Amino acid sequence: MRFNSQFYEISSKVASMLKNVNNSLNFQVVFLNFIKKNAYLLVVLTTVFMLTACSDSSKTDRKDVQTILTGRLTVVVDESLEPIVEDQTAVFESTYVDADITLRNEPEKRAVNLLLNDSINVAVLARKLTKEERSFFEAKKIIPREARFAIDGIALIANRNSTDSVVHVDDLINSLRGKPTAIETLVFDNPNSSTVRYLQQLAGVDKLPDEGVYALSSNADVIKYVDENTHAVGVIGINWIFQPDPDLKEYVEGVKVVGVKNQEGKEGDDAFYKPSQTNLALGKYPLARDLYVINVQGIKALGLGFSAFLTGERGQRIVLKSGLMPDSIPPREINIIE
Repeated sequence: MRFNSQFYEISSKVASMLKNVNNSLNFQVVFLNFIKKNAYLLVVLTTVFMLTACSDSSKTDRKDVQTILTGRLTVVVDESLEPIVEDQTAVFESTYVDADITLRNEPEKRAVNLLLNDSINVAVLARKLTKEERSFFEAKKIIPREARFAIDGIALIANRNSTDSVVHVDDLINSLRGKPTAIETLVFDNPNSSTVRYLQQLAGVDKLPDEGVYALSSNADVIKYVDENTHAVGVIGINWIFQPDPDLKEYVEGVKVVGVKNQEGKEGDDAFYKPSQTNLALGKYPLARDLYVINVQGIKALGLGFSAFLTGERGQRIVLKSGLMPDSIPPREINIIE
């Protein structure tokens, strides 16, 4: 009886093993039949997966390679010029998808310091480098590339309900010299801004007076302040009026751009002019200034490509559309249909 029991137990184990082997063989047969029937589909799916993976890898790699149209670049921008440079960057990146540009908006003094400290190598400013600044880079064997791409107008704005709609340059100068004028309150964007520097040079002063002239934090703050104060005259970049941020539209509607008359004996002394493209082109607007893209990379990299775009036909069309005056008028194509 004991022998029969052992024999039965061994027979059961052998039967179970044979069943497992049979199931495994059946699975293999089914799997092989599936492969044979769907071989084409599997090849296509594998190929698509490999191409997608390679494509994604290739795109990532190209952004890490510095050429004039690929790579990563940080550009420091005079904050009074922020709207026009944002427009240029958006079109540039949509055209050259392997270019990644980061904009850093700063007051002019801070922007120039970032260039000199080698923190950033490309800037958009409302002036050229000074002789001393150029010498600094030349001592490092770097020749700065400066290219004018637009003419801007420093705009004077007043509250829409204000009775004042014109300002004489002499009043601006006297206000900055601390003398009484028709301007009750003059408001700037930032004490380190290009607009403050421009008008200080015009008035021949080194600092703002203690009363009647104030510097806030940004162009947006100036627009808001003038919207809320009927006695104030604000100083901003005209592009902030032509292309306001959505959050600023409500405040922009509450202000107006006033006409400016130049000093006697200078161009634009015969009438009050606003910073329109026509007046900028004719040199009639007294507070016009040139805009430059400055590249101190010292190599052929993305900064060179971005500069070429701003000064090229597409970049100049963007300037024209923005309300500023382009450095060169883009050609117009006229189709004559007979």
